[in-house]
Amino acid sequence: MPNLLPPITCVEEALSYRRRILAALAQDVRFRPLLTAYLTDNTDLDELRRGHSEGVFVAAKLYPAGATTHSHLGVTDWKKLMGVFEGMALLGMPLLLHGEVVDPEVDLFDREAVFLERVLAPLQRRLPELRIVLEHVTTAEAVRYVAEGGEGLAATITAHHLVINRNALFSGGMRPHLYCLPIAKREKHRQALRRAAVSGDPHFFLGTDSAPHPLAQKEAASASAGIFSAPAALEIYAEVFEEEGALDRFEAFASENGPRFYRLPPNESRVKLLRQAFVVPRRVGKGAGAVIPFRAGESVSWRVSRDGSS
Repeated sequence: MPNLLPPITCVEEALSYRRRILAALAQDVRFRPLLTAYLTDNTDLDELRRGHSEGVFVAAKLYPAGATTHSHLGVTDWKKLMGVFEGMALLGMPLLLHGEVVDPEVDLFDREAVFLERVLAPLQRRLPELRIVLEHVTTAEAVRYVAEGGEGLAATITAHHLVINRNALFSGGMRPHLYCLPIAKREKHRQALRRAAVSGDPHFFLGTDSAPHPLAQKEAASASAGIFSAPAALEIYAEVFEEEGALDRFEAFASENGPRFYRLPPNESRVKLLRQAFVVPRRVGKGAGAVIPFRAGESVSWRVSRDGSS
């Protein structure tokens, strides 16, 4: 994700971020960070070309300015970047979209559906060859649009949007750790997401959008948007696929559809999931910097094998 402070807008910033990631890994962990450029009104196409040709940027991300956490430097009007989009299309570089409009007259729960009409449809008409990923979709409208959108359009679905609807945010009081953007929607939308995820349609694949905001930023008068699902994301996805009777389609959703759309080789290593109860940690870290994971303290019916046991 490129929306750090400051955001990742150039090759040097991306290389620095990659070094930080690699330095934080244990020596026996094999992990290849795939980095994304943060688009602004002033994005330099030559910088994107350089990053793409050097294997630094695999894609570029468009955050509408003000749409979510750390998006204040994002794009104010997508039409300003038509030259950049045209260049990305020629490069075969995917455009990743946070699919919401930022308009005070549009209801928060309608922002994704309006984005499809105001931004995505016109952009595709003007530049049909541009490959686009509509990230962390949350509505039946987005599911239908992507399913009918052709080979150049795909979408990611988070674990948390498969599990919660908007009622969860207010169950027993305001639940800031379940607040994310795009916000969870009605139950009919959650069901549409689950059907899409398990459908076998290669245009839908895993994308956690995991956001580890510390307690001080989540339990605040103005809570940061984001759900921290990383400690149990794969286990929760597996649980959903089992509930939907679709475990045979889980590997494609989790590990194959995404690389295929990005034109990247799939991972050679494998992850083993065991049908064993796993209790999600109540928190990760200590003090004010601690982060509360999604489904903290709850039991999930699957766990990732950490020791190679079967």
